[in-house]
Amino acid sequence: MNYRFKKNCYKSIQAAVLGVSVLGLAACGATKEEATPVVKDTSSLTLKEIETKATEEGTINSVGMPDSWANWGETWNEVMKKYTLEHTDTDLSSAEEIAKMESERENATADIGDVGVAFGPIAEQKELTLAYKTSYWDEVPDWAKDDNGDWVVGYQGTIAFLTNKELVDNPPKSWDDILKGDYKVTVGDVQRGAQNQMAVLAAAMAYGGDETNIQPGIDFFAKLAKQGRLSLTDAKPANIEKGEVEVALVWDFNALGYAEQINRDQFDVSIPSEGSVVSGYATIINKYAKHPHAAMATREYILSNEGQINLAKGFARPIRDVELPKEVAEKMVPEEQYKNAKPVEDYKSWEETAKTLPQIWQEEVLVHVK
Repeated sequence: MNYRFKKNCYKSIQAAVLGVSVLGLAACGATKEEATPVVKDTSSLTLKEIETKATEEGTINSVGMPDSWANWGETWNEVMKKYTLEHTDTDLSSAEEIAKMESERENATADIGDVGVAFGPIAEQKELTLAYKTSYWDEVPDWAKDDNGDWVVGYQGTIAFLTNKELVDNPPKSWDDILKGDYKVTVGDVQRGAQNQMAVLAAAMAYGGDETNIQPGIDFFAKLAKQGRLSLTDAKPANIEKGEVEVALVWDFNALGYAEQINRDQFDVSIPSEGSVVSGYATIINKYAKHPHAAMATREYILSNEGQINLAKGFARPIRDVELPKEVAEKMVPEEQYKNAKPVEDYKSWEETAKTLPQIWQEEVLVHVK
């Protein structure tokens, strides 16, 4: 497919996992008085009632769900047609989405948003979410949803190797392969970028570490730095196209999207065999949404077979176990490569660990970069 990337809408999962912490964001203009939500108990509604009311509302306003990201465009076309809705999106980062909902409250202009899984609990903590469990709830992994339905992951990403086969004869399939190689490995700015920090966590997990112990990952990259093989270049399409990136560590859907944009046959995309890290994006429904039933119906569609397949067309791996059409599945990384990929299960610990990562990276890795 023709996969387009826009700077103003390229909100990588990296920004979702860490990016900007919104715990301390000031809710400019937020009222201290609690307004009454439009819908109090979503569990009392049948799906048919929700869909009927969604059609009556006639509108759905989203944030952070632009047409060019994860094939949202096709999803919105289907949602609009199914429920006879008009749709608008305002592209924002996860932190900005929550800040917008918090500042507007009962004057809400956003009905539904797409945020990194780490931001779901933050929105819930701020009491900004309308809980709704879709009819597919039991098919979503426990790590990817809130107990009450305040947030639920729609698609996931895993740290992968993106290799330019014109520059590297033997694309790496494992972390050990990388250590034995003679090419440069692009990790980007670990002191700032969360995707880059997750690459460190992925390496740590592969060698026995976890959210509380990233030393194995630090040691891995220190070895590369000492070999003069660590590149801090950003793995962006422009740099890749210019031949400045030999092997990059990025989310799988980013890797597939970059490759498709430039020349799919020129690149190899693999999940490291020893292990990697999984994260995802979650929908949050605004507690004060003006079109709450349209938002609930949209979440229902996103988690449906059709919705999950639409996301996969944008290279975003479905959260449910759905059978993808052959032409879509063929463009994804084979399922068997994910057997040792694990989700972040303790985000609070990871947030604390990540705070120390920039200094550790400077002291134990960057000092060896040649």
